[in-house]
Amino acid sequence: MAVEYGSYRWVSPAFGNVGSLVAVTSCAVLGVLAHDNRRLWVAHADATLNEDELVPPKRDDLPIFTKEDVKKHGRDAEKIWVTYKGGVYDVTEFVEFHPGGDKILLAAGGSIEPYWNLYAQHKTEEVLEILEELRIGSLDNKDVETYAPADESDPYAKDPIRHPALVVNQQRPFNAETPSELLMDNFRTPNELFFVRNHMPVPQVDPKKHTLVIEGMGVRRPLKLSVDELKKNYKPVSITSVVQCSGNRRSHMHEYKKTQGLQWAGNAISNAQWTGVRLRDLLIRAGVNPDDTQIKHVHLEGADSDITGQCYGASITFKKAMSPETIVAYSMNGQDIPPDHGAPLRCVVPGIVGARQVKWLKAIRLSDVESPSHWQQKDYRVFSAAVEHGDELDWKSVPSIQEYPIQSAFCLPLPGAKVKRSEEFVEVAGYAWSGGGRGIVRVEVSADGGKTWQSASLEQDPEQDLVSHDIQP
Repeated sequence: MAVEYGSYRWVSPAFGNVGSLVAVTSCAVLGVLAHDNRRLWVAHADATLNEDELVPPKRDDLPIFTKEDVKKHGRDAEKIWVTYKGGVYDVTEFVEFHPGGDKILLAAGGSIEPYWNLYAQHKTEEVLEILEELRIGSLDNKDVETYAPADESDPYAKDPIRHPALVVNQQRPFNAETPSELLMDNFRTPNELFFVRNHMPVPQVDPKKHTLVIEGMGVRRPLKLSVDELKKNYKPVSITSVVQCSGNRRSHMHEYKKTQGLQWAGNAISNAQWTGVRLRDLLIRAGVNPDDTQIKHVHLEGADSDITGQCYGASITFKKAMSPETIVAYSMNGQDIPPDHGAPLRCVVPGIVGARQVKWLKAIRLSDVESPSHWQQKDYRVFSAAVEHGDELDWKSVPSIQEYPIQSAFCLPLPGAKVKRSEEFVEVAGYAWSGGGRGIVRVEVSADGGKTWQSASLEQDPEQDLVSHDIQP
């Protein structure tokens, strides 16, 4: 399958399982494949230590700095500072010569702790000794740990704490994407770096009390299941599947014509292994006939709600709901799903845009029509490029977005990055994704404007199919 993308022709492979994948492509711009030796901070590490053992020594001989002092030394400052627990460090020269310097800059002007938590190999005495050589001062005690008390009247007060590396597009509701420097580090995106798309405050859901209701057309035995019942009474299945926001790369479109909505760059897309129960199994247990021709849609309702009490909702086709790849997930990358990503239950639908993969899932209803939810009826639909802001829209004239077309994107080098002409090879990395649960054949890269092409080396889930299970041979 070939697709024209800008001035590049990509023929991509499938990553992830179930056709939803993100791929890491690595190739040399000069025509030879480059091996990926990316490392963050210090590459060689011995036995890791626990948090209590990794404490910088007290230094009365050094000046005291506040958090505000450190903030003035971000990635664009002449001198780059970071903090670790109570220490303040000047890493200006270290960044320049370290292979993971671009990632160190993510912490510039702030704490490196959240980043080190992603890479346990840094938690060693040797690394702490190296860091201590760069120390220029100590952090004011009042700034070592400062957490403002929650305002109970604020609907967002109980939102979870997020990783500082996330590139924030909107604080309330919280929406953020994975930085390019970190997206390529893992085939499966770490939970704390998985992009976040919220429409409303994160609901406070007690997993022990949460239930999932299944009802509607064709349901002969309505169900009300606890999370524990789902885990104990149904066969667990795991899939590796990408979730992509339907607005991903909107900022790129905005360069050509004004667009509405959050200005996502290219990283509102992430990959994870999800574990849960096949939606098909639940529907059959509820007495639904898989061959029922009257049922056309499956409504999905989440626990997140607006000030009127209306909950987020969407729908997928009945055919897609009966796919063996569509699951009600309770685990993400081997852990309970985090609050930002739908705890305790999320419907995962490979190859379908994230807007339909409802988080905090609490109800499933079968119907002959699409969900009446605002987000299904008057959002997430694509009109002609000729439509202008202010035009009267006929929402029923265009279909709701479900699958997304094949696409790919560069993540590294970063836009505007400088490449030394003396370097024999330049590493290029990115992702490729095909909607509908289908796989990708290959990715090709050109370094001479399309005169010659080279296939990139790919990382993909070995169970990925090149066609969707929904497509008949």
